[in-house]
Amino acid sequence: MAKSKKPAKPAPDGPSSTPYILPAWLHDGQPLPRLFVFDLDYTLWPFYSDIHISTPIRLVPNSSPPTLADRNGEHFTLYHDAPHILRLLSSLPNTRLAVASKSPVGDLCREVLKLLRLPPAGEGGSDKGPKRTVDAFDGGLEIYEGSKLRHFEVIAKRTGVPFGQMLFFDDERPNLEVESLGVTMRLIRDGLTWEELEKGIMQWRGNLGVDG
Repeated sequence: MAKSKKPAKPAPDGPSSTPYILPAWLHDGQPLPRLFVFDLDYTLWPFYSDIHISTPIRLVPNSSPPTLADRNGEHFTLYHDAPHILRLLSSLPNTRLAVASKSPVGDLCREVLKLLRLPPAGEGGSDKGPKRTVDAFDGGLEIYEGSKLRHFEVIAKRTGVPFGQMLFFDDERPNLEVESLGVTMRLIRDGLTWEELEKGIMQWRGNLGVDG
């Protein structure tokens, strides 16, 4: 199967993310999506949750960034920029976050999100200290096999946010089907990054007819 051909890989190396430098789109006076929705496998983290992790899992003490180890001693964490992005977005007023994933191991994914911690918000943040990654997703976690259309219908009903006010990040082209609902989807290749986040916001604004 094609899925098994994609190996787990460490989060890409690179310059340290700096949550203290606010991105331009945050203060340019243009609108932002009311709901950011994220896939999990190869979007927030660089592995397949149902193939690469052997339970049980545990948090590696004093790991930076926070990292999990499984039964075989393999290490797992979020993509490099993802923790800072999630922390920033979750601190914004009138903005919610949600997960839409087809992973068949929803309980395991929830455990990963509960164990991994986000960094402090930094200067200007509305909260202090690390918190569980799962706590960022106040729009809910839809993690089960099936069409992403179903995921978004449930998310819309729960949050009351119109589809046109949602921005979705996913690595699989077939999931562009959600755009039939009015959702903007940013198709990404190498995980969530600051650059992809900005491109997604610009794509959403373009669909809304807003320059910026």
